[in-house]
Amino acid sequence: MRAVGMGCVGVVVAALSTGAIAQEGMADLGDMLEPIQQEFALPALFAAVAKDGEIVAAGAVGERALGSGVEVTIDDRIHIGSDGKAMTATIAGMLVETGDLRWDSTIGEVLGDAVPEMNPDLAAVTLDQLLSHSSGIPTDTEEMIDIYFNANAFDNSPTALRLMALDAWKHNAPVVPEGSAFQYANFGYMTAGAMIEAVTGQPWEALIRGRIYNPLGLESAGLGPTATTGLIDAAVGHLKLEDGTIEPRLWGSWADVPPLLAPVGMNHMSILDFAHWAAWNAGKGMRGPQLVQPSTLAHIHAEKLRTPERPNPPPGTPKQGGYAYGWSIEKFDWAEEELLTHNGSNNFNLAKILIDQDRDLAIVVVTNVGGRDSDLGAGKAMGELYQRYK
Repeated sequence: MRAVGMGCVGVVVAALSTGAIAQEGMADLGDMLEPIQQEFALPALFAAVAKDGEIVAAGAVGERALGSGVEVTIDDRIHIGSDGKAMTATIAGMLVETGDLRWDSTIGEVLGDAVPEMNPDLAAVTLDQLLSHSSGIPTDTEEMIDIYFNANAFDNSPTALRLMALDAWKHNAPVVPEGSAFQYANFGYMTAGAMIEAVTGQPWEALIRGRIYNPLGLESAGLGPTATTGLIDAAVGHLKLEDGTIEPRLWGSWADVPPLLAPVGMNHMSILDFAHWAAWNAGKGMRGPQLVQPSTLAHIHAEKLRTPERPNPPPGTPKQGGYAYGWSIEKFDWAEEELLTHNGSNNFNLAKILIDQDRDLAIVVVTNVGGRDSDLGAGKAMGELYQRYK
């Protein structure tokens, strides 16, 4: 994504909270995480493990912002990026259960009045195809990026901007590639978010709080940059520049993607709340709260198509395997079978989530810098944790 905003400025450091290590009843993962954090030169590294619905281990090591001297804590807000796509898919599942949407509802059927003269092939794309990245809408193009970063952001609400973005792209016909229909399409999830808003009459930003955050008790969860403006009170994102310099992105417009992409992945929360979300999914929807019926969650988790092989995928995108709705199904060298997983990155952070439903095991790992080393470091931590707790 294109970065916007100003350079780093001086700040007043917030007072530290307690909880740099795991809370009572949890194993502290700090000693395991610290060597990985140092090996891959990560500003900070967070991880948590949930087994049978309970968080059994957690840890946080490193700095909130490089050079700040402020150590992270287990309660720090961290950015989970596109791991929030599964939350958008879960909200869609709720609306399918109430009859407000169908998996085969089309863009034209739901948004045609708001976005007239849409390309017929684009109008025929279904919610199922949007959520499974099989619609023929491509991975972010230069045209799409120009739409995301349009100056209209200062004059319109995120809800309006999502419709305006679709209107700006509406004459394009989706193209399904040969072999596999899979194309990781952020534009598709933005469009799914607009469909959700259209049938509920509510902004997606309100729905994520009312339908996901509040019922699950994710009290630290929010949207956008993690830190309060003017403070370093959370783990802020960093951009690794071409010369290897790691630049803190403290707050403001340059610290996250544009707000119209909220359904795509602008979620932040503590590593413990992230683990609670993961544990709920690991329990197959059998544990409360019942956001959706277990059968609906099983459909969300079920493979919809196989992905093509990508030898060097961008950090935060799946390599190869299957794709469901906001979940990848991948085979790792350190696991016997394919597992539910996903990566999330806004270029300034990188988050991984892993679900083994047969073992009722969930693992989340997050670092506050993007790039290849972050992907490798977080992946190493995830593999070690899986082998330890499986």
